[in-house]
This record gives sequence, C-alpha cells and structure tokens, in this order.
Amino acid sequence: MEEGKRQKQVGKLIQQELSDILRREGLNVVDGGMISVSAVRMTPDLLEARVYLSLFNIADTAAMLERIKERGREIKKVLAAHIKNQVRRIPELQFFLDDTLDHVFKMEALFKQIHDSDASRDESGEAGRS
Repeated sequence: MEEGKRQKQVGKLIQQELSDILRREGLNVVDGGMISVSAVRMTPDLLEARVYLSLFNIADTAAMLERIKERGREIKKVLAAHIKNQVRRIPELQFFLDDTLDHVFKMEALFKQIHDSDASRDESGEAGRS
C-alpha cells in the first residue's frame, strides 16, 4: 500500500530527528561501527513509526538492535521534545534492522567472483589456443 503525503512528511521528519538524536547521544558510532537511520515508515494513523536502522561494521547486530530497543522510551522522550509542535501525537517507535547494505555487499562479492572466474577462464582459454 502506497504511503500518503502526510505519512511521508512525518516519516522524513522523524528520520531526520532520530539521526540527530543518535548522533548527539553517541549511538551513531559504536564499537568502531556506524548506525544510521535508513528509513522511517509511518502507519496510516501516524501512531506508529517503523524505524529501519542500518548497522555497518558492527559484529553483533542483534545485540546492538536490542540495546537500541531498550533505550526506545528514552529516545522517544527526546524525539517528543523536538517534534511536539509538529505532530499531534508522538508515535510509538519500533526498531528494525535494515539489511539492504548486507545484500549489496553479498551481491558485489558474487559479481566479483563471477568476474574473476570469467577472467581466469578467458586466460586459460587463450593459453590453450597457443
């Protein structure tokens, strides 16, 4: 189902504010890795925000996601202070792992493997003809 205009506006606002909050709270760089808010999807009633986090170079992504979920109430309070004049009700925050980056890296590795195997096959084919 397509998101409405207001859903997109509120989602974008929350995404920007959460990115700032993570940066200020020191949660965007943890254990040598980075956390970023890749997307926020709002329910049609604007009472729930599904926050998708991209975790880069973090060994235990599940544990990190759990740490952020545990601090969800605290993050919501800070968010409320920033957007209280722009929305009627502060949405409940649900955090999810955005694994798009993992898929990109896997695809790049596969393409590299295919390219390398094609290159080695071409070299062996040329050597066989000589």
